[in-house]
Amino acid sequence: MIVREAYLEQIKPFIDKPLIKILTGIRRSGKSTVMRLLKNELLASGVPEDRIISINLESFTYSELRNARALYDYMAARSTGRVYILLDEIQEVESWEQAVNSFLVDFDADIYLTGSNSHLLSSELATYVAGRYVEISIYTLSYAESLKFNSEYEVDNIAEPFTEYLRKGGFPVLYTGHYPEETAYKIVYDIYSSVILRDTVQRYKIRDVELLERVIKYAFDNLGNTFSGKNVADYFKSQQRKTDLSTVYNYLHALEGAFILYKVPRYDVKGKEILKTQEKFYVSDVSLVYATMGFRDRSISGILENIVFLELKRRGYKVYIGKVDTREIDFIAEKKNEKIYIQVAYKLESPETVEREYAPLLSVEDHYPKYVVTMDDFWQDTIDGVRHVHIKDFLLAVNF
Repeated sequence: MIVREAYLEQIKPFIDKPLIKILTGIRRSGKSTVMRLLKNELLASGVPEDRIISINLESFTYSELRNARALYDYMAARSTGRVYILLDEIQEVESWEQAVNSFLVDFDADIYLTGSNSHLLSSELATYVAGRYVEISIYTLSYAESLKFNSEYEVDNIAEPFTEYLRKGGFPVLYTGHYPEETAYKIVYDIYSSVILRDTVQRYKIRDVELLERVIKYAFDNLGNTFSGKNVADYFKSQQRKTDLSTVYNYLHALEGAFILYKVPRYDVKGKEILKTQEKFYVSDVSLVYATMGFRDRSISGILENIVFLELKRRGYKVYIGKVDTREIDFIAEKKNEKIYIQVAYKLESPETVEREYAPLLSVEDHYPKYVVTMDDFWQDTIDGVRHVHIKDFLLAVNF
């Protein structure tokens, strides 16, 4: 079991604090492993094992606990003195918020939950825990973590690790052995199918599964392109597949909820306001695109953007698409008092490409760091303070 230090470091400040710690992310991103690492951390700090109540609510062993009353009664019988409650996949419990809120009120408990739905905390019942929780997002492996996995599992016949990461994505299970590409995509497709069925179709009561999959493939085919529900509806209309706009938006909402897609709003740099139209969508792991649509070289620019986007999210940045007059900046990332501007391209193969990538950044008149991130091995010029960085170096940088 590889220690994912970044997530443990996020959790540690909240241990023994009167807040519910909720770990969220797509299925198989590593939430359960982080929970096991947390349990090891508690044991190492001196917490007796019988004070830790750890349950995976997807296990049939605990199927009788999938309603709030049954879960509460189970905990009440075991919560004498200080206890640490670790509940995996809490969304499996009907009205879970009522039970968890009661744990806080009635027990001397430190509570940790995981969930595979981003809308866990936006339901009406979530008012029970409003202001009493902290959410920690768990993502698939970063490039740096993939190198650690390769080293741990002695996968030593990789010619170029970044190319492998680019082609394989970041689901941890793919790094526990050296799987051929076809096998890796089959594993990811099974994850995708589970997410679609359990976290999208069933949870949101979607009837038209064929339309849902069309929406997914449209989104996957348009990584890095501005996007709206109207775009999708118009496209389907051109394909003689009529659908209404509200259905498209509902499906996109469900896909965000299941962590298949992330929506990124646009930000007007000069007007300093978030725009309500023409956002972009990125996928929670690029391997989902390959598993459903195959690997296509012509999609490389969008894939690279997606990888950079996920790295920014892992590091806790709020991410926007930048608009400067008629030009676009791929990403503006903000965190506390930090801000960075980033353009992502495959290669700077002509003066026109250099102009297209650098001009938007050069037009921003502030002193925050600005990067052009590509896969060029030799072209390393810095132009008027705008740095050109190979994507491998960008992903491995300690600080931006």
